[in-house]
Amino acid sequence: MLHRQNLLRSFATLFVILVILAGIYALWLRYQVEPVTRDGKVRADMVPVAADVSGLVTDVKVTDNQEVHKGDVLFIIDRPRYRLTLEQAEANVASQRTALDQAQREDRRNRSMPEVIAAETIEQGTARVDGLRAAIGQAVAARDLARFNLDRTIVRAPVDGTVANMSLQPGVYLTAGKPALALVYNRSLRVEGYFEETKLPAIRVGDRASIYLMGVADEIEGHVQSIAGGVEDRERAGADGQLANVNPSFTWVRLAQRIPVRVAIDKVPANVRLIPGQTATVVVHPRDDGRSVHRSLPW
Repeated sequence: MLHRQNLLRSFATLFVILVILAGIYALWLRYQVEPVTRDGKVRADMVPVAADVSGLVTDVKVTDNQEVHKGDVLFIIDRPRYRLTLEQAEANVASQRTALDQAQREDRRNRSMPEVIAAETIEQGTARVDGLRAAIGQAVAARDLARFNLDRTIVRAPVDGTVANMSLQPGVYLTAGKPALALVYNRSLRVEGYFEETKLPAIRVGDRASIYLMGVADEIEGHVQSIAGGVEDRERAGADGQLANVNPSFTWVRLAQRIPVRVAIDKVPANVRLIPGQTATVVVHPRDDGRSVHRSLPW
């Protein structure tokens, strides 16, 4: 009886050890071999919005975190001032055309009486007509520019997106080219997964991927869109055309470099909202296309 109990205890102990070893092996496969990373981020392109003309902001049509569509009015800059500039340019065009009409009449009259009018006077009249024609061209260009600037006083959304970093208020003076706010480009939403280089042999462009946001159990479907072509080498410094400056390394433990893998989003559950900056776990499902993956030892 005692021998039987000892045998059962031995089998139980062996079973527990095997379960622990199997669990350790499963964890090793999960985190060291399979293409899985918990170091993922939701990313999106930011589109800075700047005014093309300088002036006071007279009206703001949006608020922070508001969804906008391409072409929606974001804010307006001092239209009365630019409207006056356009009216002045139009008046200048009219004035130049009146002067040209008068100069052309005088030139035709002088040419019709060559026996009375001196040749020098006729040449001066012709030159004056040519000069006024050039002046009209400049005036028309200035008028068109004034009209263009008036149109640009209404700043519209260049893409579909979400207003971010919004602190613009009426009365603020904006300089042309200086960003006033930013839009999160909705169509550029993606996930960047930072995989250890030891896992890259199992990843191919087009492989299906599962994305899990931190605190969200629902799966987001996607696929591998691209793999980064390079990462910065922190151990090397030096400009182009100079010898490389390589820092000596004496570390006993070598950590695998993390390589960015871009995952395009295919399907998002209705109750899940993607916000750039969220943390995500990315699981890549390699296609069963018969390819073999040869991994080297980690030392």
